[in-house]
Amino acid sequence: MSSRIHSININTKGIKENTYDAIVIGSGISGGWAAKELCEKGLKTLVLERGRMVEHLKDYPTANMHPWEFQHRGALPQKITEENPIINRCYAYSEATEHFFVKDKEHPYEQTKPFDWIKGYQVGGKSLMWARWTQRWSDLDFEANGKEGIGVDWPIRYKDIAPWYSYVEKFAGISGNKDGLPQIPDGEFLPPMEMNCLEKHVKQVLAKKYNDRHLVISRTANLTTRHKDRGPCQYRSLCNRGCPFGGYFSSNSATLPAAEKTGNYTIRPFSVVHSIIYDEKTQKASGVRVIDTNTKESREYFAKIIFVNGSTMNSTLLLLNSTSSRFPNGFGNDSGELGHNLMDHNYNGGVRGEFEDFTDKYYSGRRPTGTYMPRFRNFGKDKQTSFKRGYAYACGGSRNAGTELSKTVIGNDLKDNLTTLGPWKFSLNGMGECLPYHENKMTLSKDKTDDWGIPLLNIDAEFKENELNMVDDMISSGIDMLEQANFKNIEVIPKNRNFGLNIHEMGTARMGKDPKTSVLNGHNQVWGAKNVFVTDGACMTSSACQNPSLTYMALTARAADYAVNELKKRNL
Repeated sequence: MSSRIHSININTKGIKENTYDAIVIGSGISGGWAAKELCEKGLKTLVLERGRMVEHLKDYPTANMHPWEFQHRGALPQKITEENPIINRCYAYSEATEHFFVKDKEHPYEQTKPFDWIKGYQVGGKSLMWARWTQRWSDLDFEANGKEGIGVDWPIRYKDIAPWYSYVEKFAGISGNKDGLPQIPDGEFLPPMEMNCLEKHVKQVLAKKYNDRHLVISRTANLTTRHKDRGPCQYRSLCNRGCPFGGYFSSNSATLPAAEKTGNYTIRPFSVVHSIIYDEKTQKASGVRVIDTNTKESREYFAKIIFVNGSTMNSTLLLLNSTSSRFPNGFGNDSGELGHNLMDHNYNGGVRGEFEDFTDKYYSGRRPTGTYMPRFRNFGKDKQTSFKRGYAYACGGSRNAGTELSKTVIGNDLKDNLTTLGPWKFSLNGMGECLPYHENKMTLSKDKTDDWGIPLLNIDAEFKENELNMVDDMISSGIDMLEQANFKNIEVIPKNRNFGLNIHEMGTARMGKDPKTSVLNGHNQVWGAKNVFVTDGACMTSSACQNPSLTYMALTARAADYAVNELKKRNL
């Protein structure tokens, strides 16, 4: 992907020169898909990214470095960790990846309750560092709100998004197995990765002992075979450094290069979008106000349609900051729901145990994904009284060397320990659904702004009784399953993860059937401004317990197709 940057000085021809068919705000997972789809459908498209340029291959400085080539062997100095307590809690933050993460002091925000906001401001966004798990949602998820009278009903069902799941899977490249489980519908898969011997053992025990527990290889956006001009995966498990082989899906390796090939694509990094411009006469958005990240120079860009894909928190911040006489409380906020119903997955319940067998077995390579146990609670014949919805488990079996190290082990004893394998271990990490509580919200600060004059975001959200009860069940069920499989030394994995740290922020500009109770309609259009689409996590009406990024991709492709068709009909 080239680094061609569109830079214009405003003059008498400014409006014409700054006008495109479409503007996409953000270049992460959903923004990359919006850019690809709109460009391939013939629209001259401007992509605005608040961070720096990151080019595929060129800008992955640590991708091929060995552990001994890092000054601190991959760890971060104490000074850096103390200065960045929020991002330091992220699993992917290390000496090898710190250049992809926003430092805590650079972009502050306010927390009424503890919230860990993990940010990646660069072309590609967090698609460079994501965990790549891609389970489909099912009607179990799209129907739950309506059946239970929680929040509002989704305006779509699985049948509406199923063909778009297939569409994005075929392009992105998803490895996985067709397991025939209705709670995670099968998709368009490349060959699956292989379970190791302990995972196969657990799978067999679960099938024998339970009717509703299924261990499957995770469906993941890692390529097990060469796919188009990318991959295959080299089983290095260094994905969040950026992959020079294109072995996993990211905006930088896949969607943005596809957009550029069309000749319709313009990328402008270092562009903070301040607000959306609303035209009272047309009752549509006419463009966006942009502030140069470095110079603070202000510009305006114009387009027929606008896709908002800044990721959940920033997309809703932008909408809240886009006020006019028509939308005095934020763009599209007729319902008053903008900023409310914030969700994040609940990862606070996990267990692990040791297995005494298979001492003569090991595995080759570093498989960059784990195994997955789909939801079994409040599904089928299972009915729980202490909590609604359910959870999945991210699982994995492994065996490590050097497990008995202590400060007193030196010399030959140290060498022997580092080359001796310890016992097999297996972990089950719960991934629970969070309900859409109206009081879990984000608002704009009344008196504090950032360096670009935009109000700081105040976040007020927490897990409630339903989620806490779910954690208890994650732990007790996990212990029971490990006992059934003859594990020893079973223990609870200590966790106290803040809201936000699981980096699955959803909601705050939800889809719905009624403009009185939602921000977006069933095509991701803002009620009251039909040429503005929001297709990232902000649009979600519930959170399910599956990883959400594949759903963002499918919703984005679906909305882009609808938008272009509406443009052709002159309805936008």
